[in-house]
Amino acid sequence: MALSRPLRIAMLASAALAAGAGFWLLRTYDPNVAGNPFPPCMFRAFTGWFCIGCGLTRAMHALVHGDLPRAFAMNPLGVTVLALAPLMVAWSGGWQPRVLAPAMRWVLEPKVWLVLLPGYWILRNLPWFPFTLLAPA
Repeated sequence: MALSRPLRIAMLASAALAAGAGFWLLRTYDPNVAGNPFPPCMFRAFTGWFCIGCGLTRAMHALVHGDLPRAFAMNPLGVTVLALAPLMVAWSGGWQPRVLAPAMRWVLEPKVWLVLLPGYWILRNLPWFPFTLLAPA
């Protein structure tokens, strides 16, 4: 079922508004200091372990300030997926250059994510080098 043109425009406008608000919040407030408006990770608060998304807010804050190495140190998988997301959406929307076909076939395979996400979750909680590099810095 295809979405009507007005609905697609409304969805794009809503997404742009949300992205703009998120950009402004991350540019204005530092999630590294006390009293910021961002909620803490509930999983970490309850268990003491890092979840898949731990450090992502701080990574996004670093990205909007142009600090890619710091963003990558906070959540390497999140930053990588964030970079791949527009490409994945465009591919799913019909833009499919032949040169990207092998990579996109792999990235869009659900089995990859069913292994990658739990594996990342477990590995970033191991207390040994090099796994400590996956924990938010």
